[in-house]
Amino acid sequence: MTYTKSALLLLLSVTTACSVDSKDVPTPVNLPEKFSVTGQTKAPNQWWLAFNDAALNRLIDQALNENFTLLAAFNRLEQAQAVAKKSGAELIPEINGSFGAAQKNTNTPTLNSFTLGLAASYELDLWGRIRANIHATELDTQAAEEDVASAAISVSAEIASSWYKLIEQRQQLKLLDSQIKVNRDNVSMVTTRFRLGQATAADIFQQSQLLEFVIGNRLSVIANIRVLENQLAILIGKSPGIVAIPEQDNFPVLPPIPETGLSADLIQRRPDLRKAYFRIQAADQRIASAIADRFPKLSLSAGIDTNSPDLQSLFNNWMATIAGNLVMPLIDGGRRIAEVERNQAVAAEAVNNYANALLNAVKEVENALIQEHQQYQLALNLDKQVHLSQQASAQIRSRYIYGAMDFLRVLSALLSQQSLERNSLLAQQQLIDYRINLYRALASGRN
Repeated sequence: MTYTKSALLLLLSVTTACSVDSKDVPTPVNLPEKFSVTGQTKAPNQWWLAFNDAALNRLIDQALNENFTLLAAFNRLEQAQAVAKKSGAELIPEINGSFGAAQKNTNTPTLNSFTLGLAASYELDLWGRIRANIHATELDTQAAEEDVASAAISVSAEIASSWYKLIEQRQQLKLLDSQIKVNRDNVSMVTTRFRLGQATAADIFQQSQLLEFVIGNRLSVIANIRVLENQLAILIGKSPGIVAIPEQDNFPVLPPIPETGLSADLIQRRPDLRKAYFRIQAADQRIASAIADRFPKLSLSAGIDTNSPDLQSLFNNWMATIAGNLVMPLIDGGRRIAEVERNQAVAAEAVNNYANALLNAVKEVENALIQEHQQYQLALNLDKQVHLSQQASAQIRSRYIYGAMDFLRVLSALLSQQSLERNSLLAQQQLIDYRINLYRALASGRN
């Protein structure tokens, strides 16, 4: 079976036919009624469209068709569907046909024997054991669907995060190139002043050391760019080095904070929570099946047989049989009771996993909201610091040229300015990353 982007988007944008009903599985933990912060803008079904970034859209579109993690998730879904189909077949009578031919050679004339038969068997599902198993496998299939949706959200978030880290590193490279030029100009200036007796050799060495420090940072950034490009190539299902990653190097305008809704809404939106819910339901069905397995089983069988010494008269002599078979477990060493207890423990584990997933889901949303808010303030603060450091550096350099300050002040101001400029770029990228985390935590795109 081949899956395309449209199938993934359907899983992302629409909840499955079986919605999560909190009446069936009560919420095992107390959740806050609402989140600490909410926005007024509803996130688009495809959350990455909020960034209005055509290059990002193309990367994610390609990943939804070709990412191997997603393809593997679809393979697991196919396996679950096949198991459910196999379980459903138990409600249908099984019919088998047989045909045989034999020849016996003795001193007497050769004897031929031909046989033909049909046999049917069917187990009456008196206690619902078979139906409970079928329902369990159907719920396993729904859980596998949620795995696909979860994988799609994770892959799209990883691509967006890697993409904007790549943009940040490309901007860092441009910034470092300009800083290298400034430092080289300063080395030339200090060298000239040294020749005029207005600077010391130590001034040249210190400025040269700062130049080499920035050059070293540039080498690290180049390596980071290559690593991130390789990471993006893998995420879109391509081998590193044979696919061209877009050359964009501008951050998007951060969209408004999306509506966070009620914390209880996460149960309907997040695929990991829906999966945990379906696991509880499946475990409950398996308890019912294990209990029913302790009761008698009634199966019916019917058969039609014929035999003849020649094919012409094969259909002349028929014999029909019908039988019922009642099997009741008497002594099994406690095996069936142990199986019931095992399934009850599995269900209890599923409930605890569900509770833990709920708490983590709320935590992830709240953490993303807190981190984004504080990071936004930090980005503004760093922007102010960069502006002030540039002014201070210009003033100190001017006073140094006129002999009013020593070179150590110039060097210190320049080092602070260049460090703040790099940190400011990193802060912008981290702000976008926290927004991606928020979209991911909210499972934006699922209605």
